[in-house]
Amino acid sequence: MKAKITLAKEFKIGEIDNRIYGSFIEHLGRAVYGGIYEPGHPTADEDGFRQDVLDLVKKLNVPIVRYPGGNFVSGYNWEDGVGPVENRPTRLDLAWNTTEPNTFGTNEFMKWCKKANSDCMMAVNLGTRGPEEARNLVEYMNHKGNSAWSDLRKAHGYDEPWGVKLWCLGNEMDGRWQMGAKTATDYGLIANEASKMMKWTDDSIETVLCGSSSRNSPTFGQWEQTSLEIAYDSIDYVSLHQYYGNHDDDTPSFLARTLELEEFIYTVICVCDYVKAKKRSNKTINLSFDEWNVWYHSNNAPHKPWDYAPPRLEDIYNFEDALLIGAMLITLLRHCDRIKIACLAQLVNVIAPIFTQTGGGIFKQTIFYPFEHLSNFGKGVALNPIINCPKYDCKAFTDVPYLESIATYDEENEELVIFCVNKSQEDGAVIDVNLLDFEGYKPKEFISMDGYDKNAENGIDNPFVKPHLNELPTMENSVATVAVKPFSWNVIKFGK
Repeated sequence: MKAKITLAKEFKIGEIDNRIYGSFIEHLGRAVYGGIYEPGHPTADEDGFRQDVLDLVKKLNVPIVRYPGGNFVSGYNWEDGVGPVENRPTRLDLAWNTTEPNTFGTNEFMKWCKKANSDCMMAVNLGTRGPEEARNLVEYMNHKGNSAWSDLRKAHGYDEPWGVKLWCLGNEMDGRWQMGAKTATDYGLIANEASKMMKWTDDSIETVLCGSSSRNSPTFGQWEQTSLEIAYDSIDYVSLHQYYGNHDDDTPSFLARTLELEEFIYTVICVCDYVKAKKRSNKTINLSFDEWNVWYHSNNAPHKPWDYAPPRLEDIYNFEDALLIGAMLITLLRHCDRIKIACLAQLVNVIAPIFTQTGGGIFKQTIFYPFEHLSNFGKGVALNPIINCPKYDCKAFTDVPYLESIATYDEENEELVIFCVNKSQEDGAVIDVNLLDFEGYKPKEFISMDGYDKNAENGIDNPFVKPHLNELPTMENSVATVAVKPFSWNVIKFGK
């Protein structure tokens, strides 16, 4: 098929906040124990952190990691995970029906973040606990000293404050599965008080209000409106969560889910701006898309109650999952003027781009690569390309563009990068890329993932689904001709 992409510097959407390439670690399955933390593993360092995991996390260039949940946080006593390990209690985690030994806790996670070159996005328990416990944690983490909680941190061996700047006010508090689930009014009241008290403790922090657990929630929209009307003045962001799956083996509809994602994002922005107008406020609430991914392969996996770190939600991703992840990242960047934070859920083993064997090896899942490309190359500002390409109809949607694309422009480093998914399983595309005002820019690198069966997977012994380099596109005057393969993920880098 023939297609055309037109780009200009004036097509600016907004500055890209690097936190849009964040991720998530929860006390769930083998994300912590056997994932990032495994004392005795051949690669473990002096703190018990797997170095092979840290190496891949650094390749992903994740600037921020949400912790410790997730559903887990709604029943978590943060005090259980600090202090001498031998004195920490073992608890039953009702969120995931497992046993939590608390050998890994808040300070361990902060040490891990430093080694991973990441910041922490800390979540507080507003399910079974409240504003007092939340502000105590801020004091423990961020206050320099001469107070009860900061002095306790010092007694635990951490003299300097951690300085956590971003805080989640609970998790999915509209969900009936959540410990301490609340109505929108009740949640808005407790979140407002928690955020106030947390900011009174440290006025440099930002807070994230829980939005609906998904756009399919029966209270979606009304939940955001009600809680925002109560807490608008004290919070900074509203959260969104969304997972997709291909349960019906309908690939065209699966890859078209970004149309639904667009509508979801647009609706939440509209609700935020409605409340802003109703309150006659000068403050704009931005979005934190702090859970997103493909998740369905492991939904029916059996598990034994009260096990310690059992394998849970261990999706093994295939090639078509990688294409949707790329398209979802493109969609997030299309709204980077309002989406400032996003967290791929999760980072290791649990619906994750990195997969380990406990005591053994490690491999990159198929979804690792689009994320790696965006987080490393998608810098500066996002540009909205004008795309002319054929469209298709499917069971779930009509008028779906075969090509999904975004461009990023790093003016300081004089680099323009185009990211593109071709959703057609049969047809490649010859794309004329017209660079209207990028004088002197030429193709520098062309990376793609293509030629794989849609169900192709990676594993410890067969990590074969991965990107490769292509010949550079030809260029005449300001037009580059790029030939992309059917069913492919593509990264085309231009520079002076």
